[in-house]
Amino acid sequence: MMITIYDVIKKPLITEKAVEMKENLNQVTFAIDPRASKKMVKQAVEKLFEVKVKDVRTMNYKGKAKRFGRAMGKRNDWKKAIVVLADGEKLEFV
Repeated sequence: MMITIYDVIKKPLITEKAVEMKENLNQVTFAIDPRASKKMVKQAVEKLFEVKVKDVRTMNYKGKAKRFGRAMGKRNDWKKAIVVLADGEKLEFV
């Protein structure tokens, strides 16, 4: 199954740390498809938001084990990307 650019980026991550990184370091954080590569993330961000991307860093997260009533379950594994925008570029979500 082929991943399109619309499938690569799931949602922006808006946390205190992510907002601080965006304001001070010009870096934006996204939850992405676990099958996506750095190159795919760069192409998707550049095409969808019409900005120039300088660098992409990715991290894989394992889902935590959680109790659901009497049964034990597990949250989904997910992947995060930190996208460094080129100098002079700006990205607004709202």
